[in-house]
Amino acid sequence: MKCPHCLENFFDSPNNFILGQDAESFWLIERRHCPSCKKFILHLANGTAATTVQGQVTGLTYVAGMRLIRPKGSSRPPCPTEVPARLADDYNESCLVIADSPKASAALSRRCLQTLLREAAGVRPSDPSKEIQEVLDSGKLPSDLAASIDAVRNIGNFAAHQLQNHHTGEIVDVEPGEAEWTLEVLESLFDFYYVRPAQLQAKKDALNKKLADAGKPPMK
Repeated sequence: MKCPHCLENFFDSPNNFILGQDAESFWLIERRHCPSCKKFILHLANGTAATTVQGQVTGLTYVAGMRLIRPKGSSRPPCPTEVPARLADDYNESCLVIADSPKASAALSRRCLQTLLREAAGVRPSDPSKEIQEVLDSGKLPSDLAASIDAVRNIGNFAAHQLQNHHTGEIVDVEPGEAEWTLEVLESLFDFYYVRPAQLQAKKDALNKKLADAGKPPMK
C-alpha cells in the first residue's frame, strides 16, 4: 500500500485490535506501521467477525466498511502546479473527502474530468459519455491513457444512468473503486495535458537561450 503520511509504497500485514460487536456490526481497528516514516496508519473497519474454532475473533470475514482515521486527509499525491486552479480545486477536494464519502469524491472528480476534456482536449460540451467518446475518437491519447479514460465511463456506467449522463457533478451511487480510479485517471491526464508540455517547453526555452548565446537561430 501507499503510506498516506509520506506516500512511500510498502507491504506488510496489519494488526487488528478488536473493538467488539454492537447493534449494527462487528468493529475493529486495523493498524499498519510505515517502515519509511515510522508512523501508524489506522483504519476503522466493520463487518462480519472471523473466529477460530475456540471462538476467538481474529478479524473480519466480510468487510462492510473501512475508513481511514489516521492520518485524516488525502493519501493522493499533491496536484501538479502546472494544473489550472479551477481543476486543482476540484481534484484536491475530491482527494480530501474520498475516505468519508466516495460518492461526493466521484462527483467532484467527474466534474473535474469534464472540465479538463472541454478545456484541454477541446471536446464539444455534451454529456460525459459522448465527451469521452469524442476524445477517444480523436486518436490523440496514448493507448494506455485512452483505455483508462474509457474505463472511467464503463465503471461509472454513464450511458445507463440518466442522472450521471446529464449531471456529472451530482451525488449518485458509485461502483466499488470508482472514486479511486477516476482520481488515478485524472492524475494521468494532468501529466499528459499540463505537466509534460510544460516540461518540454522549459527544455526548449533553455536550449533556445543556449542557441541565442551562441549566435544561432532558435528552434522552431
